[in-house]
Amino acid sequence: MTTNSDTESQADVGAEAGSLPAFTVTWDYRCPFARNAHEHLVAALESGAPFEVTFLGYSLSQGHLEEGETPVWDEPSKDSGIVAMQAGIVVRDKLPDKFLQVHRALFALRHDDSGDLRDTAAISGVLEENGVDANFVFAEIESGWPLEVFHKEHDAGVSGHDVWGVPTFIVGDQAAFVRLMTRPAGDGAAGRRAIEAILHLLTDMPELNEFKHTSIPR
Repeated sequence: MTTNSDTESQADVGAEAGSLPAFTVTWDYRCPFARNAHEHLVAALESGAPFEVTFLGYSLSQGHLEEGETPVWDEPSKDSGIVAMQAGIVVRDKLPDKFLQVHRALFALRHDDSGDLRDTAAISGVLEENGVDANFVFAEIESGWPLEVFHKEHDAGVSGHDVWGVPTFIVGDQAAFVRLMTRPAGDGAAGRRAIEAILHLLTDMPELNEFKHTSIPR
C-alpha cells in the first residue's frame, strides 16, 4: 500500500510538501520499536502529512533462522506473528482506507494489551472493532496469497537492501534501521517531525552510519 495525503500539516520540520522523497518502511507487529516508529508514521499520515510511503512486511523469525533451518514460509508455526502480519497485509491491499487504524491496533494488541498475535479470536476482535469484516480477512488468508506476498516482501527487503530488522526506512538505495524511543500519543505534528528527521538523515547524510546515545533519559 502507498499512502498519500496533500493536507497541510502544522509541523515545522521539513520545508514544503513534495520536497520529501517517497520511502518504504518495514514492520513486524512483535517489535516495540516498530510500534513506536509506525505510531509516529500513522499519527503523521492521519493528520495530513504528505508522505508517500510503502509498508513492507518483514519476518523477524525468518531473519533470525540459522542456516539450514526450515523457512517460516514452509513452517508458519515458527513465526508467532505470521497470522497478524497476514491480516495486516490483507487490509493494506484489499481495504486500504482501513489500514492505518488496523495497523495501529494490531501493534496495540501486542504491546499495550499483551495479546497473543497467534490468537485468531483476538485478531478478529481488532478487525471488527475497526470496521473490518474478520471473516473476509481470514478467508483471504486461507486462500494463501497473503503468505506469498509476505514471503516476497521479506525477500525483497533482504535481497534489495540487506534488511535485517524492523523498522528499516528505505529511500532509494539508502536503508537504515531506526530506533525511536518515544510514542507520539496521537500527536500528528510530533509524528511528522520524527519521520521527516529520519528521511532527512537518510537523504542528506548517507555518510552517517551510526548515531547512538550512550544512555537513555529516564
